[in-house]
Amino acid sequence: MRPLWLCRVCAAPWPCQPARLLLILEYRRDRVGLSVHMAGRLFDATGDLVTLTPNAVPTPTELFDRFLAWTRRGTGPGDG
Repeated sequence: MRPLWLCRVCAAPWPCQPARLLLILEYRRDRVGLSVHMAGRLFDATGDLVTLTPNAVPTPTELFDRFLAWTRRGTGPGDG
């Protein structure tokens, strides 16, 4: 749900865990494309959140972790 960036199904901050799984499945053969897509969403969300709640915007690190960090290969348990 824009501009709040909450999941329409569970109301958790988007991308929630189910949304991440769906995105990984959608981009399963194009992890770079997933990262580029999520970088665009990070840009959009930053603008929306700054406009909506300028005094309560998540930190850059929090936004990076939320939108991009999970898109890397080898980030799960046992991945190398």
